[in-house]
Amino acid sequence: MTIHSITVPGLGAFDLTVTERGQGHPVLLLHGGGGPRTVEPWADRFAAAEHAHAHVFTPVHPGFNATPRPASLGSIAGLAATYAALLEALDLQDVTVVGNSIGGWVAAEMALLHSPRVSSYVLVDAVGIEVPGHPVADFFALTPAELAQRSYHDPATYGIDPSTLPPPAREAMAGNRAVLEVYAGRAMTDPALAGRLGEVRTPALVVWGEADRIADPDYGRAFAAAIPGATFSLLPGTGHLPQIESPDELIEVVWAFADAHATARP
Repeated sequence: MTIHSITVPGLGAFDLTVTERGQGHPVLLLHGGGGPRTVEPWADRFAAAEHAHAHVFTPVHPGFNATPRPASLGSIAGLAATYAALLEALDLQDVTVVGNSIGGWVAAEMALLHSPRVSSYVLVDAVGIEVPGHPVADFFALTPAELAQRSYHDPATYGIDPSTLPPPAREAMAGNRAVLEVYAGRAMTDPALAGRLGEVRTPALVVWGEADRIADPDYGRAFAAAIPGATFSLLPGTGHLPQIESPDELIEVVWAFADAHATARP
């Protein structure tokens, strides 16, 4: 884990917490509202995959896990600008940006910044757009049990009961939930995003869990349709967090896409 000092136009200078793993093709992995714990095990697995040759960078969205958040940083677009600045600070090229849930929303906003440092984007069960007849679930109104039922193909195995966690873990979850609302709002959508995605020019893949009931597969298809030339991939037997339920299958589709659009080879 490293603290990187970055300067973001319009937001100023601040510190960003980033974990780095592996070597090879650079991958920026952006977590969702559940926090870094939802992607860290998958990042380990991806970086260790013998066939992938991935150099995985996993930042913590400022404010999550009690990290500092500048008062000026309070939007998904601001997070996108933050991570574009991180790529500059690290002098990375040929980056694949992978984002899950609100991390996918951040990745979509990054694609609209047209960074020449990024060669591909992968949106995994992203939220952010509005799709008539296919609303994003009201995350903030769901009980933990309801959230698990909507998030997982197998909620009995993968769902978490916060009451069984130690107090520090419960406090961290509550803090992350509050920061999530700051960034994404209660609706977790931007009515203008789908229309703006027509400006994306970088190759994009939209990956969806067949059992996702936070945002259903038709929502995912609409997300892909909004991005010119985007590919849609449906993963069976998994929900809103394929990196937890189907980690190896997700590695396969992400790596195949990242490698196909890489501008350099390890």
